[in-house]
Amino acid sequence: MAVVKFRFEDSSISPREVKGMVGDNILDLAEDNGMHINSNCGMVCACSTCHVYIEQGEEVLSEISDKEEDFIDRAINPRIESRLSCQCIIENDDPSELIEVLVPDQSQIIGHEH
Repeated sequence: MAVVKFRFEDSSISPREVKGMVGDNILDLAEDNGMHINSNCGMVCACSTCHVYIEQGEEVLSEISDKEEDFIDRAINPRIESRLSCQCIIENDDPSELIEVLVPDQSQIIGHEH
């Protein structure tokens, strides 16, 4: 199982590490482990509310699609390491792999509360 480390721009939320398997996506891993990431479109790559930064481990995740890139352009403060967490699917779950995710401040996003 790959190790996924979540950090948050909101300093009131403590970092967490969870384990993920091939086929898991970053959004589901967060939600399944008690961490909230906004999501409005039902994980169909039709919005940018689940925007995150992949700071390490991009090579372990599915490649970014053109459609995902288009929606990232609409996100708040996109960067080169920006991804939509619903589209980041773990493709290699070697336990030596570390995926580091920085979750932007969710207070700036009008998103669905789960």
